[in-house]
Amino acid sequence: MKKLSNILILSALVSVVSCTKAPQATIEGTITEAAGKVLYLDYIGVEKTTVADSVKLDKEGAFRFRVAQPECFDFYRLRIGKELAYLSVDSTETLTVTAALPTLSIAYEVEGSEDNLMLKALVMKQRELQHDVQQLMLNATNLATAQTRFDELVLDYKKSVRMEYIFPDPGKPYAYFALFQRLGGRYIFDPTATRDDIRCFAAVATNLDLFYPEAERTKNIKSITLKGMRNTRPTQSVDYSVLEGKIHEASLIDIALPDIDGQERRLTDLKGKVVMLDFNVYGHPQSSARVLIMRELYEKYAAQGFEIYQVSLDENEHFWKTAVESIPWVCVRSTEAPYSKEANLYGVREVPTYFLINRAGELVMRDTMVKELEQELERLLAEK
Repeated sequence: MKKLSNILILSALVSVVSCTKAPQATIEGTITEAAGKVLYLDYIGVEKTTVADSVKLDKEGAFRFRVAQPECFDFYRLRIGKELAYLSVDSTETLTVTAALPTLSIAYEVEGSEDNLMLKALVMKQRELQHDVQQLMLNATNLATAQTRFDELVLDYKKSVRMEYIFPDPGKPYAYFALFQRLGGRYIFDPTATRDDIRCFAAVATNLDLFYPEAERTKNIKSITLKGMRNTRPTQSVDYSVLEGKIHEASLIDIALPDIDGQERRLTDLKGKVVMLDFNVYGHPQSSARVLIMRELYEKYAAQGFEIYQVSLDENEHFWKTAVESIPWVCVRSTEAPYSKEANLYGVREVPTYFLINRAGELVMRDTMVKELEQELERLLAEK
């Protein structure tokens, strides 16, 4: 019996030793000016962000967290209130973070990882873009001009990130992280919208599949990439025989699609008003800023007979319904998104795209022909 007990004790000790020797990484450091504050360590997973650990800081602000070695790499963030510091972990390394609470989000320092220096620089770059967009929205007075500037800011950002953070080494944690950055709640890189973006996703997915084929992040980004490849393929040719019987006055092609309540809304029912026929994707990172400007335009001219008939090309119906819940104009969704028959009939090859329709129900111009949108609207509204 005594011999059996010794065996059980030895077995238990072996089990404990095995558990304590499981590969781990360490995140430690000091955050000053934070005495009495709770420092959270959040785990940024594929599907959601959860709290991994926490500690109440003393006056020295020292902390230490242990995290499991990831399959390929993982992301964490240190959080006190709204102050955040992002980190990547890809081995059993020790990361040392130093910061002061008032400037944790922008002035934290990381030792022990070159990848984290690049990740921090990327995060700072995205915050600079967000600041520039916010200033643009605050000072916006013209829809077309503001939209053009917004597009330029986003395109410049994406070009810079592609060349500096993604293509040089697409297997790095910061290359993956860049693909899931957001602006105004929307992803900046969208593989379902542009071929340039899908190339970025494909580069990262291919690299991860080579070195970490079974990792959850690899499987997720491969799925996103394959879906994006399907959705960004060349638009199929249109059989224009379907136009017979659908051409109304002055070559206006009618559209009849359901709104958020499932009620069919016809474009031709708006005859007598000046209409902006707008094709949009609410899931596109540029959509939020554009909708804000459109709302201002609508509030200014709706009482004079201006209306917006917006066709959403969002593939996710639930997301679209949530996004347009408070939209005051007519917003419908193509049930064939992203391969919309309505978009094909109007020759839409990219979004956002809009057309102007006069009170007589005549299609008068598309966005590429418009120099000053508000001037054109005022001219059309003045016509009787």
